[in-house]
Amino acid sequence: MQTNRQKSAFRTTIGGQALIEGILMRGPEKQAIVVRRPDGGLEVRVEELQLIKERYPVLGWPFIRGVVTFLDSMIRGVKALMFSADFYPEEEAAQPSKFELWLEEKLGSEKFSQIIVGLAVVLGVGFSIGLFFLLPAALTGLLQIWVPMSRLAVSAVEGVIRVLLFLAYLIFCSRLSDIRRVFSYHGAEHKTIFCYERGLDLTVENVSKMPRHHPRCGTSFLFVVIIVAILVHAMLFSVVTPPNLLARMALQLLTLPVIVGISYEFNRFAGRHDNLLTRVLTAPGLWMQNFTTFEPDASMMEVAIEALRLVLPSRVGQDRW
Repeated sequence: MQTNRQKSAFRTTIGGQALIEGILMRGPEKQAIVVRRPDGGLEVRVEELQLIKERYPVLGWPFIRGVVTFLDSMIRGVKALMFSADFYPEEEAAQPSKFELWLEEKLGSEKFSQIIVGLAVVLGVGFSIGLFFLLPAALTGLLQIWVPMSRLAVSAVEGVIRVLLFLAYLIFCSRLSDIRRVFSYHGAEHKTIFCYERGLDLTVENVSKMPRHHPRCGTSFLFVVIIVAILVHAMLFSVVTPPNLLARMALQLLTLPVIVGISYEFNRFAGRHDNLLTRVLTAPGLWMQNFTTFEPDASMMEVAIEALRLVLPSRVGQDRW
């Protein structure tokens, strides 16, 4: 049985993502995908990480790195989801359509996969922007037709709608049985990372005792993005008056890279520090994990443990914040 090579508690940069019956773990050197196959065995894929900031150092600068990391995580996450979904195809999706076969024949399987991944990323980002940014602006604009509001009131109402939509979306997803299993793997990922950070042996028994709410979770990051967006837009529209609703939406879209960059730096700060300020600021995101993480069973924790072991750095301490 493999044990951790250090026994003192610390904070790791290793993070993960829940998949369909599996987990993606990303360390400082490698990325591992571990999926529980229908026959009960584990399917494993390990890749060496090649970071774009190593070729273009400017992309690793503060605030810029947040946007780059977000897009990179989206692409890798979609690829990992597609990999895990291949082991659990839906009956109606088992046979590819004629159009899919034609595209694969004309472009080749690799290019076809790249197009699918790119399309999925664009649709995912577009859906999030539409639901959590453009829709609140549109609803607030409609409300203004009947209720005159000051600039500050418009920003406040828009912010409240944005938070309520985000919360409603998480609650809705948590009620779906298939998504609930994914969220249970999410809980396994958090508990395993906690176990590793506390210097305990990576066993199901130790992992099961860990909390499932982690301060450096993607759910917390998304909530931070929403809160930062509310603050940035409130400051922007306190000095700028858009001529119409479309102009307001366009300005919001232009501020998205700034919002993501600020949110990423905040998460890095919270990851490096544990004090009263960071605990207060991360508390809302932790609470929202009640809807995105559930207690895993032993088989889920085994998957998470295997994924984490595969990305442990070659040099002790290399993954410390």
